[in-house]
Amino acid sequence: EGVPRIPYGRRPKRIPRVLSQAEVLELLQCIPSRKIRMVLTTIYATGMRIDEALRLSIRDIDSRQMTILVARGKGNKQRLVPLSRPLLAELRDWWRVHRNPHWLFPSDQPDRPLGASPVQKACQAAAAQAGLKRGATPHTLRHTFATELLEAGVNLLTIQKLLGHSSLSTTLLYTHV
Repeated sequence: EGVPRIPYGRRPKRIPRVLSQAEVLELLQCIPSRKIRMVLTTIYATGMRIDEALRLSIRDIDSRQMTILVARGKGNKQRLVPLSRPLLAELRDWWRVHRNPHWLFPSDQPDRPLGASPVQKACQAAAAQAGLKRGATPHTLRHTFATELLEAGVNLLTIQKLLGHSSLSTTLLYTHV
């Protein structure tokens, strides 16, 4: 007969790392690249995943409805996230710098969006420079967004929709922070 199949144990879910508002500001101030700082600001202000933010098209921003269409979310699902007035102003200023007709965060090749690697590296370097003991990643900013909503009294179903979680149990991780 063969070797019996032994199921692997699932890795325990860790409580997400969250930053204070002061730590977020400190982190962002340590990012020298305006483009990368704008990507991270967008993640923090909307709760998007890094790939969702990087693949934002100019057409995804709806300043009339004050929403951002996450057109290429995880699992190829679409969702709308709220767009704050301060973020809209910053994104407009940023667009005036690069004026790419398609991508909000273009790479050096104008027909392609920026990749995740430079954003992650810059975030890690900034976290070290800011003296954040436990470090920070773009995903930390997503966790921070969700936790701030929870602390502001936003219900879990709304947070689930904003984050694009298919399962409420994923969103429930934020109740343990």
